[in-house]
Amino acid sequence: MLLKEGTVRIPSGCAISGLISRDGKRINGSEIVKSISYMHERSNGLGGGFAGYGIYPEYKDLYAFHVFYEDNSSREATERFLDRHFDIVNLSRIPTRKHKNITDEPLIWRYFVTPLPTKLAASQLDEKEFVVKCVIRINTHIDGAYVFSSGKNMGVFKAVGYPEDVGDFYRLEEYDGYSWTAHGRYPTNTPGWWGGAHPFALLDYTIVHNGEISSYDANKRFIEMFGYKCNLLTDTEVITYIFDYLNRKQHLPLEDVASVVAAPFWNEIEDMPAEQREKMKLLRGMFASLLITGPFSIILGFDGGLMALNDRLKLRSMVVGEKGDVVYIASEEAAIRAICPDVENVWSPKGGEPVIVKVNGGVNI
Repeated sequence: MLLKEGTVRIPSGCAISGLISRDGKRINGSEIVKSISYMHERSNGLGGGFAGYGIYPEYKDLYAFHVFYEDNSSREATERFLDRHFDIVNLSRIPTRKHKNITDEPLIWRYFVTPLPTKLAASQLDEKEFVVKCVIRINTHIDGAYVFSSGKNMGVFKAVGYPEDVGDFYRLEEYDGYSWTAHGRYPTNTPGWWGGAHPFALLDYTIVHNGEISSYDANKRFIEMFGYKCNLLTDTEVITYIFDYLNRKQHLPLEDVASVVAAPFWNEIEDMPAEQREKMKLLRGMFASLLITGPFSIILGFDGGLMALNDRLKLRSMVVGEKGDVVYIASEEAAIRAICPDVENVWSPKGGEPVIVKVNGGVNI
């Protein structure tokens, strides 16, 4: 399963793309596959992946676990754990098709589950925290098993390969969703393997990322104090946990989360109006170890929306466009025009300023 990239360091690339219907209309998965394919040269075949939201309407109230297994023994151990903690409403292999460029695939299974009331009550946790604890337990303690998607009415599909091949492998043209994100990987200092491909996910949060996190060690040490485990051999994993921690557990709005991970410079904070200045100082002081340094552009997917964010120095490209009720985000404008030739209102977001799009909520800049 593990495919290493070799000993030669390669320049940073990576491609990200996303789209969302503000009216909640469902868009076929072939659209996001076509978009990311137009940035083929930004990847090197060591990872591609997609996240789709609204793709499981028939199971929309259940958690959809997508799981990689190395063998049947890890599957059996995981299913015993799931049986003890969840009501499994449906389980099956995730449909795929043979593809000449996708090889050494693990066993890929899907489970639609809900926590057992007795287990949930005994845990004294809320439902989402219970699910998070169970996912981390599987990924940390069951050898050869990795839950790579765990939200409701959404799913992640990823592999080692170019993203357009990954989309074909997973038959994404058979899915429709109101929001999609995609990633083409060009790893620079971490291995290319199935679990290390983007998106990274926890509950309904997903992250696709272009860049490199020089603050990874500090971010990892801080976030692991709160029960998270970073063991997937890539720096991007920690970003997903940071958003989960700040937004779900600390109840910070996404605008404030952006001000933590891509914090304003101190001289900019000093020039802010008094109330805003004190708020920014408080955020920087409380969550200093969650500041992400290094070049990055990310798209966060979440239930009912997307957020795009650059680092403060804008060291990675990102373009946003609109047409009708659909908002498009990509590393390059060509990836947007590939699926929407007459896109309107095209712009490049400023460094550190989030673009937040919500279903029936417009666009916040």
